[in-house]
Amino acid sequence: MSAKKTVKKKVVAKKAAKKKVVSKPAAKKAAVKKAAVKKVAAKKKAPAKKVPAKKKTAAKKRANKALSGEQRYQMIQDAAYYLAEKSNFSGNTVGHWFEAEKQIDDLLKKK
Repeated sequence: MSAKKTVKKKVVAKKAAKKKVVSKPAAKKAAVKKAAVKKVAAKKKAPAKKVPAKKKTAAKKRANKALSGEQRYQMIQDAAYYLAEKSNFSGNTVGHWFEAEKQIDDLLKKK
């Protein structure tokens, strides 16, 4: 038997199965609906309680915005450059670096 014939037989069988649906009398449907309404009215659900949203702690906020070591280093490097530029690239470069570290750490603690 070919594949096309089997597919056609399955399609015909499905159509025949769909046609066999029998509708229920309207009186029974109405009685079922009334009974369901009575049950719902008897139960009377309590109003839903509103649950306040959980507040994020400062530690969780920092954890979500945690920087990698490379990102922190890059921020310090940029800040040190701008401090050196402000002093016309004269002075102690290590001092600029430490000052930049302090500024970046203070900035990150505030967030």
